[in-house]
Amino acid sequence: MRRRKLQEVKTTVSEMFELPKDIMLNLPRISMIGNNQMLVENHRGVIEYTPQKIRLNSTIGVIRVEGQDMNLKNIAADDVMITGVIKLVEF
Repeated sequence: MRRRKLQEVKTTVSEMFELPKDIMLNLPRISMIGNNQMLVENHRGVIEYTPQKIRLNSTIGVIRVEGQDMNLKNIAADDVMITGVIKLVEF
């Protein structure tokens, strides 16, 4: 209950001051270049990593990426770069 109220306040403040919601609410930001490269910012860790499937934890739940020959190129505390042939993104 308290957490939901805090989220509502953050959303309202974000809208009032026209601030990016991904920063205010700590939401993941996903950027893709074609189907070959994907940057996920504000993730909370890698859950599973195979050449066919990568699962990342986030504040909105698990982000699942499926494809072929996928690699984790850059892994930092809050962002990860996925390369390969991306066929599915689900969250």
